[in-house]
Amino acid sequence: MGRTLTIRLDEDLELALDQVMARTGRTRSEVVRDALRRQLAVQEFRELRAQLLPYGEARDLLTDEDVFSIVS
Repeated sequence: MGRTLTIRLDEDLELALDQVMARTGRTRSEVVRDALRRQLAVQEFRELRAQLLPYGEARDLLTDEDVFSIVS
């Protein structure tokens, strides 16, 4: 069993969360955990990308398309 985290939601966010729950049949906790996992993955990606960016620039890899052309 995990820990409990209490957060405050404004009315619009709570309404949006309730609508997702109703459409998907998932619990509030399931939706919030999934959203948090996704946000943490996005943040990790951004941090890794920022760390690697200087190496790509040194090789004239300035866009995603430049990278894809090499790895494809």
